[in-house]
Amino acid sequence: MTLAAFIVLMLLGMPIAFVLLASTLTFVITSGNYRLFENLPQVIFGSLEVFDLLAIPLFILLGEIMNEGGITRRIITATRAWFAWIPHSIAYVSLTSNLMLASIMGSATAQIAIMSRVMTPELERDGYDKGFAAALTAGAGLLGPIIPPSMVFIIYGVIAQVSIGAMFMGGILPGLLLFILISGLITIMARRARKKGSVDQERTPLWRATRGALLTLSIPTVIVGGIAFGIVTPTESAAAATLMAVVIGALFFQDLKWGQLPGVLSRTARNTAIVLFLIVAAKAFGWVLVYNQIPQQVAGLMQGTTESPLVFMLLVFVMLILVGMVLDGIAALIILVPILLPVAQQNYGIDPVHFGIVTCMTLSLGLLTPPVGAGLYVASAISNVSLPRITKWILPFIVAACLVILAVIFNPWMVSLFS
Repeated sequence: MTLAAFIVLMLLGMPIAFVLLASTLTFVITSGNYRLFENLPQVIFGSLEVFDLLAIPLFILLGEIMNEGGITRRIITATRAWFAWIPHSIAYVSLTSNLMLASIMGSATAQIAIMSRVMTPELERDGYDKGFAAALTAGAGLLGPIIPPSMVFIIYGVIAQVSIGAMFMGGILPGLLLFILISGLITIMARRARKKGSVDQERTPLWRATRGALLTLSIPTVIVGGIAFGIVTPTESAAAATLMAVVIGALFFQDLKWGQLPGVLSRTARNTAIVLFLIVAAKAFGWVLVYNQIPQQVAGLMQGTTESPLVFMLLVFVMLILVGMVLDGIAALIILVPILLPVAQQNYGIDPVHFGIVTCMTLSLGLLTPPVGAGLYVASAISNVSLPRITKWILPFIVAACLVILAVIFNPWMVSLFS
């Protein structure tokens, strides 16, 4: 009955958080174990009573302040000046700007939204197919959940009780590898995507663009460098970076006005509430699964299938791709990690950081895969491009991400290189 309720409500289009809560209630009622209601408030409260989760609203606030304070615009201006001499430079500007934003924002959906609003018109103006422009923005958005800071890494670290700093450092090499592969795709695809010649656009002098970006680049330096050298925790780095963004945007660039802060704080509170409500709902549903001994059943099934850790990771990879197609990445993470991680650790001896990087990266593919595909829908809506037109160009980016994930599965050392 619980499974039936879950599937039916999903097909009816109910928001995933309410689907999870309704499925939880269905299990309690059909099982007749009403004493679970007594423990449910404690489970829900406990899912939020975690200090590390404070990094989520701080990174969301950081992204809002960057956008309002002109920091995002200066990143794009600088990358445009740096790559002006390269053929198809505007495509590399889009990709590099995504890389730099990923090292600051932590939210792939917000990153795709910002870049779709800014870069898709620029690519179209420069003669590129609009579907390619939107697909490039959405595909480069996959860097968001990999390059630190990453919201999904924070949530995984809280659930798995592993170092969030270790997760951040573990994402650096896979993120850079994905960046290189997408750069290669641009070289191959951009020529076919360009329908007409370049349009002359005003260029900012290199020295002026670089000067404007230097302060901006100090933000990811504080985040990644502070964590890598053990100076700050991920939550403290989020607070420090947010304060830096306020100072840079308000005092140095003078684009951030105090009158904008109420709107910034309102949007931050709303987006934080959405994420935390999803965490609460998924935690409640995951708790019911654990109570029903689903992890033990999965462990028995996996052990009956294979005794090889590598084969187990490949099976998890395929399963998570399928799950990511129909379930929100954060919800899937909170539901599946308590089920799969004990199996990976206890039965196969897999490092939890290695397992976490693979899990988070694979579920992030759901940003680009229908029917959920939040990243595709955001890029489509903001760029005003139909989904079929984006889908025509998006497959190579998905393949590139899969190749990176497989490289991480076969080479666990990749996640510990910077630790």
